[in-house]
Amino acid sequence: MAESIVTVFLEKLTDLLSQEAFLLSRVEEQVNLLSIDLEWMRQFLKDADAKRRYDPRIKLWVSQIRDVTYDAEDVIDRFMFEMNHQQQGSLKCLKFLKLRLVHKLESRIREINTKIEKIKAAKSTFIVETLPAASWPNEVVPHRERRAPIVEEVNVVGIQEDAKSVKQKLLNGEMRRAVVSIVGMGGLGKTTLAKKVYNDNDVQQCFDCHAWIYVSQEYTIRELLLGVAVRVGILSEEERSKMNESDLGNSLRDYLTTKKYLIVMDDMWRNEAWDRLGLYFPDSVNGSRVLITSRNKQIGLYADPQTIPHELSFLTEEESWELFLKKIFLAGSANAVCPRELEELGKKIVANCGGLPLAIVVLGGLLSRKEKTPLSWQKVLDSLTWHLNQGPDSCLGVLALSYNDMPYYLKSCFLYCGLFPEDSEIRTDKLIRLWVAEGFIQRRGEEIAEDVAEDHLQELVHRSMIQVAARSFDGRVMSCRMHDLLRDLAISEAKDTKFFEGYESIDSTSPVSVRRLTIHQGKKTNSKHLHTSRSLRSFICFSVCFQENILRSLHRRVKLLTVLDLERMPINTIPEGIGELIHLKYLCLRRTRIKRLPSSIGRLTNLQTLDFQSTFIEIIPSTIWKLHHLRHLYGRGVVSSQSVIDKCRNGPLSVDHLTNLQSLGLRAGSWCCGEGLGKLTELRELIIEWTKMAQTKNHGFSESVKKLTALQSLRLYTLGAEMFTLPHLMPFSDHTYLYHLSLRGRLERFPDEIEFYPPNLISLELECWNIEQDPMVTLEKLPNLRFLILSLCYSMVKKMVCTSGGFQQLETLTLWGLKELEELIVEEGAMPDPKDLVIETCPKMKRLSHGLLQRKNLQHLKLYDLSPELMDELSLIEGEDREKICLATSIHGWRRTAS
Repeated sequence: MAESIVTVFLEKLTDLLSQEAFLLSRVEEQVNLLSIDLEWMRQFLKDADAKRRYDPRIKLWVSQIRDVTYDAEDVIDRFMFEMNHQQQGSLKCLKFLKLRLVHKLESRIREINTKIEKIKAAKSTFIVETLPAASWPNEVVPHRERRAPIVEEVNVVGIQEDAKSVKQKLLNGEMRRAVVSIVGMGGLGKTTLAKKVYNDNDVQQCFDCHAWIYVSQEYTIRELLLGVAVRVGILSEEERSKMNESDLGNSLRDYLTTKKYLIVMDDMWRNEAWDRLGLYFPDSVNGSRVLITSRNKQIGLYADPQTIPHELSFLTEEESWELFLKKIFLAGSANAVCPRELEELGKKIVANCGGLPLAIVVLGGLLSRKEKTPLSWQKVLDSLTWHLNQGPDSCLGVLALSYNDMPYYLKSCFLYCGLFPEDSEIRTDKLIRLWVAEGFIQRRGEEIAEDVAEDHLQELVHRSMIQVAARSFDGRVMSCRMHDLLRDLAISEAKDTKFFEGYESIDSTSPVSVRRLTIHQGKKTNSKHLHTSRSLRSFICFSVCFQENILRSLHRRVKLLTVLDLERMPINTIPEGIGELIHLKYLCLRRTRIKRLPSSIGRLTNLQTLDFQSTFIEIIPSTIWKLHHLRHLYGRGVVSSQSVIDKCRNGPLSVDHLTNLQSLGLRAGSWCCGEGLGKLTELRELIIEWTKMAQTKNHGFSESVKKLTALQSLRLYTLGAEMFTLPHLMPFSDHTYLYHLSLRGRLERFPDEIEFYPPNLISLELECWNIEQDPMVTLEKLPNLRFLILSLCYSMVKKMVCTSGGFQQLETLTLWGLKELEELIVEEGAMPDPKDLVIETCPKMKRLSHGLLQRKNLQHLKLYDLSPELMDELSLIEGEDREKICLATSIHGWRRTAS
């Protein structure tokens, strides 16, 4: 973790030196010395971070480096704050004050460099063992233990279907040598499942020879090859002892070439292991198989991109309870019974395990050795985290292996997820913007930070450190969640490294050195002030008991804030002094009661994200156009006109100043007219609420949108009963990245030319008035369309026909509010594979193609408020077809209701 902290600071220091070269020229020597020393220390921190768990001397040394890095960051940031503050004052003494501040900065950095010299000397004196530089990828960090699986096969619960699926992949399929992988987070039972399948009689008889090798994090290729050779029975002990890695591998390959073999590689952590071992597992096109278990999905895909990894899921509530009872009462029996007086306590204990077999087995084993009394079980319930963290094979210890294996750039991202409340669903767009604002995302060529962050998110998913909660229309992760035990691990590690602190109430006083503070739901506080560190960088509040005096206290006391997240807080105002927080990069006021943004917001020149959606703000100060570093802007309200005085002082301000914008969501106004909008060439998401005023002042809007060829999502909408006419839009033929298009309002005419639509459009939402022709004639020709929502208010269309060959990719069709629609005809060969079908509030619909309701992959079906004749007709369908319809309508509780 210290490696990540130092890396982030060094990049920040490099940026600062390039941006403020003249200002910092007087302290350049000391700053360069600081940078060089920290860079050398960073090279040793990867291994030191892993070793600190086992050596208190190294733990102290790592913590000292972390603290001195924090001190250096505070000194630099405070200097920039004070310099900015002085520039707001009198010009007469500005030069003198600048010199004084620079002299103070030089003195403080010199003190820090002296501290670093002492840390270096202490390491030489007291840490006898020299720490090696960061190891090469195929080398192994010490102190990684080889552990056998804790979940024994006798207690296996809930993996029968998994075993059946994996067994089928081993015995059936292609004749090529395939690599089958079982993946999932630590403690899910991957090894147990692999053992069950490996020992299956059918599997044993299907292959000529078998071998099981345990790879883990610490291995040598020769030892692994030796393990396979011993198990398949080739070469004598004397012959094997004389062979080097290459000779042993070649002999093994020669033997396996003539055999149909099964080799299990258990607990794989790195691609390099497969690169070096896979060479010796020949493909004789005879049905041979390699079975891999890993916490990282990418390893399975790397070994065999053609075979989808088998992902283990958590146990259900019933399965968890069954495993718990077997472990405590009757191991190996299916008739374990819990005494009634212990059942409630037992279920509370099991609920805290979150369906993770390892945790259930650890706690079940503990309780099996204790008295079967409510008092004894209550004590365990009261100290669950402590019990799960004890011993080398503890639950959290096993999970920590995954954390320790992560590269430094992922560790900060993972720990940050622990800031969010337990069991919460985390919006990934928000999470990514927070990561970027915190500085966790390092530069990678010409890629934008958000794309790199999305890759980090995907890597955490593949490593089974976070779980996907929902995906968007294009398959990207839309929200995620964290298993309770992994969150416990993140919180534990974060406290140990002073990464963040979390509290249930603002009454709590945070430690002096805390960098990030999160307040979760708690009792209403009586505090008038927030007592926290002046070095606080991030304040994220999830408590609805937050009070405005706390916010005033925060901005007066803490000047170095980078992140301020007040989403859903019951606050009515933002103090004018918010403009003093010049280091602020992320400000979220979404769903607060705020009615006004202070004009001082324009002084937050480092701000990257400003989000005030769903507030009461009606007038937005024109000073927001000064925020040149803004990447994401979401809000409502009308941007005010720039005053004459401000024009004289700052020149004309407009949206074209915000050339770094990637996301923009605002109410239409004069800002979106003319050429300014078209200069935002980095824009990926554009959401505009169209207004009555915009109907008459939209000159240049269509031409500007035409230039925004990086757009991925465009949404134009009107609110209220009166639907305003949306602007005429030019064809989107050049928008190759535009995957989502949403239009809600009155159209001058329905765009019936196929050339109007983006060539790679995936999702289309049309909620429009005055449509008089069948839109399916055009829309069914869109080659990549997968999601279609039509709500054609006051449409006169009576019949829609999907012709054969149309909608070949469509997965979701929603029709709503089509008052005059009487028929939906889907011809044979049209829409072959729908998964979701929703038809609502079409009261005149009398005819619906039955074949559409009987598609084999249809999963969700909702038919509501259709004509009584049609609903009666559907109810008369008999036999297998009726079963298909009933199955689809019942999967997620859809109702079939006649009006």
